[in-house]
Amino acid sequence: MTDPVSARALMEKLVSFPTVSRDSNLDLVDWAEDWLSGIGARCFRDYNEDGTKASLYAHLGPDIPGGVILSGHTDVVPVDGQNWSSDPFTVVERDGKLFGRGCCDMKGFDALAMAAMAKAAQRDLKRPLQICLSRDEEIGCAGAPPMIAAMQGTLPKASLAIIGEPTTMQVVTGHKGGVGYDTHIRGFEVHSSMIDRGVSAIMEGAKLIDWANKMNDENRARAPRGLDAAFDPPFTTLHVGIIEGGTAHNITAKDCHFLLSFRCVPGDSQDDWGARYEAEVRRLEAEMQKVHPSCYIALDRRWDVPGLKPEVDGEAERFVRRLTGDNASHVVSYGTEAGQFQSAGYSAVVCGPGDIAQAHQPDEFITLDQFHKGEAFMDRLVDTLCE
Repeated sequence: MTDPVSARALMEKLVSFPTVSRDSNLDLVDWAEDWLSGIGARCFRDYNEDGTKASLYAHLGPDIPGGVILSGHTDVVPVDGQNWSSDPFTVVERDGKLFGRGCCDMKGFDALAMAAMAKAAQRDLKRPLQICLSRDEEIGCAGAPPMIAAMQGTLPKASLAIIGEPTTMQVVTGHKGGVGYDTHIRGFEVHSSMIDRGVSAIMEGAKLIDWANKMNDENRARAPRGLDAAFDPPFTTLHVGIIEGGTAHNITAKDCHFLLSFRCVPGDSQDDWGARYEAEVRRLEAEMQKVHPSCYIALDRRWDVPGLKPEVDGEAERFVRRLTGDNASHVVSYGTEAGQFQSAGYSAVVCGPGDIAQAHQPDEFITLDQFHKGEAFMDRLVDTLCE
């Protein structure tokens, strides 16, 4: 069997690949494909447009539909500017925790899923086991939809997907959807002493960000409806995390760039929120063009990630509850690829080791206890597929 074989060793290997979302993941994919092929899995890739990144998916067991997918992503967020106590791309154990970029989100789960594939390869599976390792999840779940589309007709269709984002092994049956708009504001430069003759892209952009703040205030004040009340917070949120622009302190800014994102509760339409933002943008753009006609605001809808909707008697929920013993109701406010699998006709849940509070943080970690609970879960899963 291909080395390494333990889930711990697999995680150490996966973390050693610095697959930051802005960079290629092909070194990891090359290694993982060789490893999975070595245990007898049939492997396939789905590349991005320029061939610098790929998603990897693989199949073990009988060539029949009705199997189980273990789904994770290969990319991680940057470590730039974060104060780490050790090398982010080397797994270090301290005080019952395993530290490293991706240990929690989500190379820990990826390693557990690969180890489960290795165990399944030695067993008499009655249902197939499939693994999906996507690209570009951290930049808006961009890699999963083309991967899922490529799987249709290539692999026997599984009946359920377990997306292993960190939930402390709780069974999550619902999450918010998300929309993100790259916003580029083009102003008109003049000396700042003549500000009334120019258009500052930054100051106009601030109006859109203030609009987002007002929408958050309105949403916060509104009484939650139906399933919305289960989320924390129980309303749609708008957020700008990065803004850039300007040339000098005494020149009205020619350009301003930011990304405005929406995390939508089930009671709100992502398309409706997008339309509201676009209408506000066009209103502001018309005001800018009254000062100078060269001004404009360009929008690029970067992602549109569907929420995960709780299923009525969903197969994935029943299957994972049986393995975990968790019968409570859980939803989360972050987005995952689960809604994309669900939209493609798979029953889907989110369940994985680790705490989302550790994701994207300096000194990101997963506890040994959570990792071992993940291993026990995978052992029960493989046993169940042999029944």
